[in-house]
Amino acid sequence: MKLKYLFPIFIALFALMTSCEDEETVTLLDGIQVSSSYVSIPVDGGSTTITVMAKDSWTVENTAEWVTLSTTSGSAGESTLTFSAESALDGRTAEILIQCGGETQRINIIQGLATISTATCQEVIDGPDSKTYQVTGVVTAITNTTYGNWYLADETGEIYIYGTLDSKGAEKNFLSWGLEVGDEITVAGPKTTYGTTVELVNVTVININKSLVKVDSTENAQLPIEGGEFIAYVTCKGEGLSVEIPADAESWLSISSIQTVGTNSVVTFKAEANEAGDRETTLTFSTTDGTKNYTSQTTLSQEGSILEVSIAEFLAAEVGNTLYRLSGVVTSISDDTSGKLYLSDFSGETYVYKIADFAGSGVKEGDIITIVGKRAAYNGSPQVSGSVLENILPITATKATIAEVLTKADDSNTYYIVSGEITSITNPDYGNLYLKDGDSEIYVYGCYPKYGATGDDRKGLIAAKGIKVGDTLTVIATKGSYNGTDQLSHGFYFSHVSAQ
Repeated sequence: MKLKYLFPIFIALFALMTSCEDEETVTLLDGIQVSSSYVSIPVDGGSTTITVMAKDSWTVENTAEWVTLSTTSGSAGESTLTFSAESALDGRTAEILIQCGGETQRINIIQGLATISTATCQEVIDGPDSKTYQVTGVVTAITNTTYGNWYLADETGEIYIYGTLDSKGAEKNFLSWGLEVGDEITVAGPKTTYGTTVELVNVTVININKSLVKVDSTENAQLPIEGGEFIAYVTCKGEGLSVEIPADAESWLSISSIQTVGTNSVVTFKAEANEAGDRETTLTFSTTDGTKNYTSQTTLSQEGSILEVSIAEFLAAEVGNTLYRLSGVVTSISDDTSGKLYLSDFSGETYVYKIADFAGSGVKEGDIITIVGKRAAYNGSPQVSGSVLENILPITATKATIAEVLTKADDSNTYYIVSGEITSITNPDYGNLYLKDGDSEIYVYGCYPKYGATGDDRKGLIAAKGIKVGDTLTVIATKGSYNGTDQLSHGFYFSHVSAQ
């Protein structure tokens, strides 16, 4: 395996030797100073101590997993901070931040001599964090064009690149490289693992080999629900052009023609009408120079119907752009400005990450709402994203007595929280029963497990909860009537207290 020494490390070591000979502090911040902003730990393991001089209390952020600190906070005045680490097979580096009174002091930590190991994607995946790797692969997707976040793949696997430095080592200048999906690139950077994602962070670009095939432009990249033609204009400088449609799109997408003049090709696709939810696919165009294969990709999406599903069905769906309609009870709100909340129905509960125009909607905990959004996930946890609020069925803020409900007009859009003693159960399967509160009594036509239950999902609450005559039951229901007799309709369970 080739080893290439990282030149900036020599600069750091030189700064470290200089700081050891100079008793003056190396930082000029007003609120916090340190005896050395570079910390060297022996490769065989050990400890190094610096002095922290602060005018206010301070805390440490961005602690590397392989570094142990004697403390992560301190008070005003002079204190010591010790850095320790176990032995390392290879050199490694890290950076921590000391925050004090709005100022940030950076401490660079070095153990051994950092080296760059030439590796495949799989070797990076299997290797230790903090080690620096040089990898060659093809750009498969670009997710952020400011910092330069993208995916790199070779024949062994795929890794995520989190941050790309420009030719001068600066951040936030990714577009200066002109990098595109399909380009072959060699980069070097330290490995980290975020959740289950293996990343190289703030990589240095070693070499870029531009792809011999490129999608110059497209027409109708967003197709209507009824289908139609999608056209890709492709430049190919290799030996022939091949087009790949993913297996999951072959049932609704096909190639209708390919016209080629010189290095320019026009590829026309035909999409069938969409009777399901929104769908999307990535088309791959390939060529070769006889030795290497080159690819370029473009994305096609098609509008679909909004799928009305239970929360359990939504949670079981794949992350994507399909739109789902969900109805449920707002169980909690964590941000009443942006609409971050939890929504539940008879089948389960999901987190909703923001609802458009939520502020001022008047939605509160306990209300029944209908939203339309996409299946998303954050750190592996399902959530609804890109949501819009379609409907609100408000539930009265306080419980209503049976006597109060009896005075209300029939209204299938207004829900009440009602409690009473069960005097009889007429249908235990569906939860048809009578509730009494004082001198007032009302018939409950259906007490279902939770909001939204249909079919057989409405059955079984009474037996599952062990509810019996004499218990005090609280339901959420609308005011209705049947043959002139008042009743609670469309009800679902809230709570109950067993009779002693």
